[in-house]
Amino acid sequence: MITRRDLLKRMAGAAAMTAAAALAPNVAFARSFLPEPQEAQTFQDDIVWDKAPCRFCGVGCGLLIGVRNGRAVAVKGDPDSPVNKGLACVKGYHSILALYGEDRFKTAYVRRNGQLEPVPVQEALDLVAQKMQETIDSHGKDAVAIYGSGQWTIPDGYVAIKLFKGLIGTNNVEANARLCMASAVTGFLTTFGLDEPMGNYADIDHADVFVLWGNNMAEMHPVLFSRMLEQRRLRPHVQIIDLATRTTRTSVAADRSILMAPQSDLAIANAICYEIVRNGWVAEEFVRQHVAFKQGKTHIGYGLEDHFAFNDEMTDITYDQFVAYLQDYTPEKVSALSGVSVEDIQFLAALYGDPNKRVTSFWCMGVNQHVRGTWMNNLIYNIHLLTGKIAEPGNSPFSLTGQPSACGTVREVGTLTQALPGGPVTSEAARQQAAEIWGVPVENIPDKPTYHTVEMFRALDRGDIRFIWIQVTNPMVSLPKLNRYREGALKEDRFVVVSDVYPTPTTDVADVILPSAMWIEREGFFGNSERRTQHWNKMVEPPGEAMSDTWQLIQVARRLGYEQWFPWSEEEHIQAIWEEYRRFHANPKHNMAPYEELKRRPGVMWPFVDGKETLWRYNARYDPVAAEHADDFYFYGKPDGKAWLIFRPYEPPAEVPDQEYPFWLSTGRVLEHWHTGSMTRRVPVLHRAMPHAYVELHPDDARELGIRDGDLVRVISRRGAVTLPARLNFRGIPARRQVFVPFFDEAMLINEATIDAFCPISKEPDYKKCAVRIERVAP
Repeated sequence: MITRRDLLKRMAGAAAMTAAAALAPNVAFARSFLPEPQEAQTFQDDIVWDKAPCRFCGVGCGLLIGVRNGRAVAVKGDPDSPVNKGLACVKGYHSILALYGEDRFKTAYVRRNGQLEPVPVQEALDLVAQKMQETIDSHGKDAVAIYGSGQWTIPDGYVAIKLFKGLIGTNNVEANARLCMASAVTGFLTTFGLDEPMGNYADIDHADVFVLWGNNMAEMHPVLFSRMLEQRRLRPHVQIIDLATRTTRTSVAADRSILMAPQSDLAIANAICYEIVRNGWVAEEFVRQHVAFKQGKTHIGYGLEDHFAFNDEMTDITYDQFVAYLQDYTPEKVSALSGVSVEDIQFLAALYGDPNKRVTSFWCMGVNQHVRGTWMNNLIYNIHLLTGKIAEPGNSPFSLTGQPSACGTVREVGTLTQALPGGPVTSEAARQQAAEIWGVPVENIPDKPTYHTVEMFRALDRGDIRFIWIQVTNPMVSLPKLNRYREGALKEDRFVVVSDVYPTPTTDVADVILPSAMWIEREGFFGNSERRTQHWNKMVEPPGEAMSDTWQLIQVARRLGYEQWFPWSEEEHIQAIWEEYRRFHANPKHNMAPYEELKRRPGVMWPFVDGKETLWRYNARYDPVAAEHADDFYFYGKPDGKAWLIFRPYEPPAEVPDQEYPFWLSTGRVLEHWHTGSMTRRVPVLHRAMPHAYVELHPDDARELGIRDGDLVRVISRRGAVTLPARLNFRGIPARRQVFVPFFDEAMLINEATIDAFCPISKEPDYKKCAVRIERVAP
């Protein structure tokens, strides 16, 4: 019941917000810090603004953060940012509220007699270093591991790999970006020899057609989607095509929505290539000069067993052989497999094949979280290479990411088991470079990868790993086949350290919790999806004893005896780390902007050569490296300067519906919440808008099962079961015999039902396809 006092307080708050907003349009104010209405002008005058990239997704929107009296109180989009041009999404506008949840960790905790007890941070750091050393002494260096994320800042990730790979001498470094964009990495590497997109968001301003391969951009990348809609408004011929497995808000806004069966994207891409060849739409001169034809292994498995190992092998094929392989992918055959009409397949092919249309393809988790995720990336590149629509304004295959520094930290720094900043750990040159920059013997750096993410947690379950340090991620919500990995983390002889800002199911399994500084409570860098590195200053103090993940790592490294490799003061360490890290990329193919340049600007794209960003890689008009070799295009990631067009066939998923489990399950995100919701669910307005997870069903399936909107149902797989409310005709509508569940809700852990099958090349799990049955829960 609301009292009169509560009502008056809410009315005063609304009046203050209205007054502040009138004085500063396009600014989101934190309600809890608003003044009385009569003080609104003074309040606005006292705010100090500074730039920062958004804390959430990989788009990298530039924000301006307003600070008053040591608190972040307001947010607006940065009009100087070329990413978002002053716009932000609902999460961005409310991002500062994630700093101020009532249950922030302000001190460390240590588990004693089964209970977590508060302790001073320095005592907890002593224990972390002690347990690490004891584990190494008793079980070897590969018994310790660190698991970070695409939310690690660049300094966080850099210090982690320097400590673990360069000094301890283990490649047990992984990040949750393995779960979301590893297939994009292996797709780039296999086709081009170098990672990350050749284009940038300016492609949106030039493209005539956008083909969205299985990604709901209206909710997952709303600022970029808004830019696309604005281009369609300004240039009415622009078309947006949504190719997906369920109807979403993106489908409604698109010019054409095409629904496909799960896994059939492999066949559809090959059918598009078939039609491009059949109709004479191949850019023959481009292909002759710039493309080499290859094929890899087939029937490559799904990674379901422990110690699964796979190495792809490429063999040369001719163009004629490639065309012969495509004969299995006529529109008629693929229509029967995919449910996509022959007309729609030919329509897609005609868009790509039209020499007068510039086409940009966007994709994200639908393509990457796929047991053939690398193949799907390759196949989209095949379409663009066949038509010559690549590496120029508006002609771009563009893999989007979901975390703010999945590119800048995980991919560029190399916080995956197989990687170093300068190349794979298997490369002697990359190890020599790291040894020289770090000042360690090259023998310190192992030359073989150890465990990718799924296998790392399998190793924790088996006991091959005994100590794991988890930073800025929540694997006890996000891992597939979750029950196994939670039980493994809880085994008696395991030691789990978690660095985080709030309690989560992952801190629930921790032996030590370290309180972390968050985002603008420390200085840092992110790197977004378009190769843009973004710096921000420390703007507010972290609560209590919280410290940055970088400084936590440095403190433990010093306790382990590695102080000489981390000599920096707390005041200067971020700049010193950046300048050391830049040495790895001191070449025209990947040169990074200097520290002062990044402080001055709202982000700078690499390669940064002679004071200029490289807007389109591999294109001699924009890329100095390409211009050294050719007048038009030069794909310098490969020794012969050519991109590889790799034939990849259709293969079925790891698990398909059957009589016992007749539905497909797909998981994903929602507009209001980010990943596992540990931050956004503490933002009141976002939590109220989407308070809990749900399962979407097709209305006809619901009718057959006697399920009404809001009824509780059980989603049951071979691995686990989850109870959720059903939603019918909600934001998304799955196709018949498909269901969709968002994964942000720790009270409804859908990943207890998902399968831990993964792409054998990228090792990225498939969260989009497993078999379940649906049962109504009796009232």
